[in-house]
Amino acid sequence: MKIVITGSLGNISKPLAQELVQKGHSVTVVSSNIERKNDIEAIGVKPAIGSLENPEFLPAIFTGADAVYSMVPPNDYFDHDLDLLAYYRRLGQNYARALEQAGVKHVVNLSSIGAHMEKGNGILRGAHDVEAILNKLPPKLTITHIRPTSFYYNLYAYVGMIKEMGYIAANYGDEDLVPWVSPQDIAHAVSEELLAVPLGRKVRYVCSEELTCNQTAQILGEAIGKPKLKWLTISNEQIENGLVAAGMNPRIASGLVEMYAGLHSGLLLEDYYRNQPILGNVKMTDFAKEFTAVYHQN
Repeated sequence: MKIVITGSLGNISKPLAQELVQKGHSVTVVSSNIERKNDIEAIGVKPAIGSLENPEFLPAIFTGADAVYSMVPPNDYFDHDLDLLAYYRRLGQNYARALEQAGVKHVVNLSSIGAHMEKGNGILRGAHDVEAILNKLPPKLTITHIRPTSFYYNLYAYVGMIKEMGYIAANYGDEDLVPWVSPQDIAHAVSEELLAVPLGRKVRYVCSEELTCNQTAQILGEAIGKPKLKWLTISNEQIENGLVAAGMNPRIASGLVEMYAGLHSGLLLEDYYRNQPILGNVKMTDFAKEFTAVYHQN
């Protein structure tokens, strides 16, 4: 198969490209960074250098592809001029136009837990909007929306807090249950969906392990030599004030707080539990080794 992957050599796209190449498929990786060209070629795939913001770029890249993996790359949460939801909608519309113009028959779209909600999900409204835009395309285009849960690597954001305060604190914590996921498990799920016989429109959740915040803190604490590490629940206001004081775009800070509040209340997880997946292979104890290396580097 001829498969186009967006996301450059990111945490999901790189292992995805490697898995597809190992299975004998022809892969093109889209990147906006010309400096990635040699690294992309080094893993045996074809680079396509250009911006997803350029609506004329994607149709040419997608033409002739049997399947496409689409995703919205991260943006700068500290950019006070960024309208994050408008950014998601813009890229979603670019993808929709390109997929239709190129005649692509199957797309696997990286969405998110919480994308089933139109409100109450904070910044995840962006993933909801992209799903809605793609779902308006003609039914001959089959779509799988991949909805990963909370990424393990988001825990790196707490390294400084652990060092300075000796605990983790957020507006979710303690005995709140969090479904965590590894990029490797997401990449494998995306690969399966790209290579499967496409059937209509579907949603697939991906999770590696379900743990309470205290269980998470215990595993990470034991790995870094702080076995009594706790994860405390503090107020929405405290978290939002801290993010804004650190320089984050206030609208994005508010969206993050609303998203995390959805984890605390369970609202964000309602559809996940209605469609609970088989858990992946990478566990928190595996990630804790990577976390420990990062913790001791800083």
